[in-house]
Amino acid sequence: MRALVVFESMFGNTEEVARAVAEGLASQLDVSVCAVGEAPDALPEPPVLVVVGGPTHAMGMTRARTRADAVRQGAPPATGPATGLREWLAALDRAPAGTVGATFDTRVHAPVPGSAARGAARRLRRLRVRLVAPATTFWVGGTPGPLLDGERERARRWGEDLAAAVVGMGAAATR
Repeated sequence: MRALVVFESMFGNTEEVARAVAEGLASQLDVSVCAVGEAPDALPEPPVLVVVGGPTHAMGMTRARTRADAVRQGAPPATGPATGLREWLAALDRAPAGTVGATFDTRVHAPVPGSAARGAARRLRRLRVRLVAPATTFWVGGTPGPLLDGERERARRWGEDLAAAVVGMGAAATR
């Protein structure tokens, strides 16, 4: 089975998590990682696991306005208001049968509501992607980061667990 990890990252924290997740997935799967601006216009034919991750802005996935705000707060302009996960997911057609997925987000470790990962999960389900794990959050120490201690390793382990789950699903289907 192949895996595709698509991420949106403003300050580099979500990209760091995405690459750690990909390392974990690579323990059992062939993995491609790309920023959302370079993501394919359609989900690939299965068997495929699509993992989608982005920062939580204003209680959900980013919008052009929140991406512009991040640039004003110091994010590199190249990560500015171009296409984000919200727009990419909205432009996708229904996923090929058999596509499975998982979502993650990064957010400040504080009592604030909302989750980009939960919003992305809802959109993947609408595309007929079967989710194999609950939406997962990885914590950052502030708007620009960094990731909190242990979060990169936790992301790698989460990727390993995802890989084991989808490989196990394939083995169960062949019995």
